[in-house]
Amino acid sequence: MKKIFSINPATEEVLAESPLLTKDQLEKKIYLSHDAFKKWRKVSFSEKKVLMKRVGKILLKDKEKFARMITLEMGKTIRESLAEVEKCATLCEFLAGSAEAILKTEIIKTEAKESYIRFEPLGIIFAIMPWNYPFWQVFRAVIPALMVGNTMLLKHASNVPRTSQLIEKIFIDAGFPTGVFQNLLIDSTMTSQVINHPHVRGITLTGSEKAGSTVASMAGRAIKKSILELGGSDPFIVLDDADVKKAALIATSARLNVTGQVCIAAKRFIVNKKIAPQFIQELTKHFSSKKTGNPLSKNTDVGPLSGKKILETIENQVNISVKMGAKIIIGGKRIFGKGYFYPPTIMTNVTKKMPLYFEETFGPVATIFVVNNDIEAIKIANDTKFGLGASVWTKNLERAKRFIEELESGSVFVNTKVTSNIRLPFGGIKMSGYGRELSSYGLKEFVNIKTVVLED
Repeated sequence: MKKIFSINPATEEVLAESPLLTKDQLEKKIYLSHDAFKKWRKVSFSEKKVLMKRVGKILLKDKEKFARMITLEMGKTIRESLAEVEKCATLCEFLAGSAEAILKTEIIKTEAKESYIRFEPLGIIFAIMPWNYPFWQVFRAVIPALMVGNTMLLKHASNVPRTSQLIEKIFIDAGFPTGVFQNLLIDSTMTSQVINHPHVRGITLTGSEKAGSTVASMAGRAIKKSILELGGSDPFIVLDDADVKKAALIATSARLNVTGQVCIAAKRFIVNKKIAPQFIQELTKHFSSKKTGNPLSKNTDVGPLSGKKILETIENQVNISVKMGAKIIIGGKRIFGKGYFYPPTIMTNVTKKMPLYFEETFGPVATIFVVNNDIEAIKIANDTKFGLGASVWTKNLERAKRFIEELESGSVFVNTKVTSNIRLPFGGIKMSGYGRELSSYGLKEFVNIKTVVLED
C-alpha cells in the first residue's frame, strides 16, 4: 500500500503517514461528488450562506490549532499561519454575503421579447493545490466553487496531508452535505484519472510551471475549463524619487514572507543608480535583523524552507550564480544542522546567463539590479517568462502610470507590495498562467454563462 508522509521541515521529524487512495476508492469519491452536485446545485443561496458563515466561525474559533498544523507541516512562522487562517475566514464572510448579488441574472435588452444571462454551476471542480499557503490557496478555490453550486475534489500538495484532512473536516463540521467537498489523498500519477473523468468539469491548479503545463495539456485534450496560477519572478522597482527607507522596509517583507516561497513575492529588485547604495544599505540592515529559527516561536521571523529539494534548489541557484560572477552582500550559505534552513540573502552583479536571473527563486534570496533610467528598469522588469505581479516605488504618480501601462504582469502595485485581496481579481499572464481568482471575476470562472432568449 502506497503511503504519503508528513515531515516537519524544521526538525526533519516524520509527523505522520497516511495511505493513498486506490483507483477504486478514488472512483467512488468522484461518483459521490457527482451525486452530491445534483442536489447541491439546487440549494438556495440563503442555505449556502449559513453554511459558509459557519465555516468562517470554525476557522476563527480553532485558528490556533489550524495554524499550528500549517507550521508543523510546511514551516512558515506561526504568526504567518495565524494570519492565513484569519484571511480564509474573511473570504468566507465576504462571499457568503456577496455571491448571490454577483451571480444575479442579468437582463439584456435586445430585439427579443425577453433576453437574459444566467450563471449556472458546471459540476465537479478538481483543485490541485500547493503547500506554501495550504489553507488560503484551497479556500480561495473552494469557497467560490461551492457558492456557485459546484462540488469540489481536492488534491493537496503531498507534504501537507494532515492539513488537507483538517480542511475537509471543517466543511463536515460546518454541516455541508456529504460529497460536496472531499479531500483526495492521491499522488500525481492519479490526477489523470480525475481530470479525464466525464463527471469532472473544471480544473484549477496553483503550482509550478511544469505541473501547470502537464495539467493544462490533459484538460485541453479532455476539453475542460482550467485555471492556472503558476510561478512568478516579480519585479520590485525603486525609482530615484522614491521613499527609499519605506521601500526597503516593505521590500523585506515582500521578499521574506513564508521564507520567500511565494509566487507573488518580490524577487528582482530593480533600483535606480542614484539611490541604489542607500537602498542596499537599508535592505541589508533589515535582512540582518531577521531571526531565523523555530517557526513555532512567535519571535521567529524566518522559518525553514518546506523541504530538502527546495533547499537544494535555492542553494544551487546561488552557488552557480556566484561561480559565474554574482556577489553576495549578506547570507548565501546554507545553515547546516537539523531542518531545511537558508538565511536571508542579498545578491548583486547578477547577469542574464545566471540561474538567479532567469529562474524563479523560491527562497529568501533577493537579487538587486542597478539601472540608469526608467526605460532600462522596464526592460529588465519585462525580461522574464513570468508575468504575475509588479511593484513600483515613486512619489510621482504620473511617472508611475507609464510603468502601469508597460509592465507585463497581471497586477501592478504602486508604493506597496503585491498582495492578494478578496475584492480584486488575482492571476497572471505569460508563463504565470491564466484565469482569475477572487472578486466577482473569480466567482464566475467555473460557471455556465447561459444565454436565454424568449419570444411569443
